This record gives sequence, structure tokens and C-alpha cells, in this order.
Amino acid sequence: MKKIERYFYPAVFTYEPEQEIAVVFPDLDCATSGINDDDALLSARELLGCVLNGLEEDGEKIPSPTPLADVKLQQNERAVLIDVYMPSIRMAQINRSVSRTVTLPAWLNALALEHNINFSQVLQDALKTQLHVK
Repeated sequence: MKKIERYFYPAVFTYEPEQEIAVVFPDLDCATSGINDDDALLSARELLGCVLNGLEEDGEKIPSPTPLADVKLQQNERAVLIDVYMPSIRMAQINRSVSRTVTLPAWLNALALEHNINFSQVLQDALKTQLHVK
């Protein structure tokens, strides 16, 4: 099954004096916020990508978005259509870093620290060499 490349979901931006802008995705039951419209929009897009990617990875049903015109609003709220381009979200997840614990002799650890060796970079380079990955 071909994955969807771009999703569009309505978000409700709520404006209260002296507070961050609250952003809720009613169809996805998730929320974020931002200090201004730009920040709220970027936070909303990031959250939308994370939530939808998680649903895809878990094989869960992705709910249909409510049409923007059908979103119920209060006086201090605005409906905003948020889009997310999923190929870039999926690629970012593939390239995300994971933490690993390694064991090495204390003398080798001390010597590497003395020479300001970046343990993560050395391990990455060694694994790429061992696995013949460029």
C-alpha cells in the first residue's frame, strides 16, 4: 500500500491574553502551543508529523480530517489548516540518533578522554567500516 505523501488537518488556535497560543488537533486528540503565530504554526506542523508518523508505524487507522469549514470555534479561536510532508518526516526518523551503552577498559577510556576523542563519531566510523557502508 502506498503511503500518503501529504496530510492536511485542521488545528484550533486559541488566543488568551498573556498566554501562549494553544493549538489543538481535534481529530487527533493532541495539542501543542507557541509564543506567537509563527511559533504555534511550526509547533503544530512538527506535532502533526510526529503523531501521524507514529500512527503509520504502529499500523493504526489514521482518522479522516474534519473539513475546515465544519470545525466548531469559540470567539477567541481560529481554525487553521496545517499540512505536513511525510517523506521528510519519515526520513528524519530513519536518521534519528539512538543511544547505546558500550564497555571498554578504564585505561582506554582515560586515554581517549585525554585526547578529546568523540566516542560517538569513532563508533559510527568503525561500524560503517565494518559494515562496508559509506
